[in-house]
Amino acid sequence: MKILLVCSAGMSTSLLVTKMKKAAEGKGIDAEIFALSAGEGKKILKNVDLVLLGPQVRFMKNEFVKLADVPVDVIDMLAYGRMEGEKVLNQALALLEQK
Repeated sequence: MKILLVCSAGMSTSLLVTKMKKAAEGKGIDAEIFALSAGEGKKILKNVDLVLLGPQVRFMKNEFVKLADVPVDVIDMLAYGRMEGEKVLNQALALLEQK
């Protein structure tokens, strides 16, 4: 599974990506999780299974929903602020189950 995290510059989510990868490994989940800026993220939407937007770019949700043929949601603000990788991973998994 490929999970794209989108933020304004592609940098602020790097710590969260690391924590999500660690949580996925702990659960035995094979996941490719990475962060990109909104502009770069739009270019690869056909190659991912899920898009999670950082709270700072939540205003772009409707745009990503129209462009992507995969689930799109905004990362829980509290989980993002606390860099709770497992909680964000669980959010991603729940969205994929609804697909």
